[in-house]
Amino acid sequence: MESNVFSWMAWTPPVAIFFTCIVLMLIGMTIWQLRSPSIERKGFLPIPTTRGDRLFIGLLTAAYVNLAWTGLTDLAQWIGAIVGFVVLLVLMRWG
Repeated sequence: MESNVFSWMAWTPPVAIFFTCIVLMLIGMTIWQLRSPSIERKGFLPIPTTRGDRLFIGLLTAAYVNLAWTGLTDLAQWIGAIVGFVVLLVLMRWG
């Protein structure tokens, strides 16, 4: 029996694109933070947040939106991914 740490993961192109986008977001946010440190601000979220806080909350929210889309609708998954991405953008901008 071959023991490969990646044998359980389905590395399809959409999965690879998804994780590549997250890594690129984290790299971009790190560079942005180093060049221009963020300050806490109050948006529509009930707590003061920094850019990193809003990214984390936005990624979690986008994941939950995507899971809800998968579980509650029969529509195409890419539509749910776009809805999740829009939620992430709204949280980053106004959250």
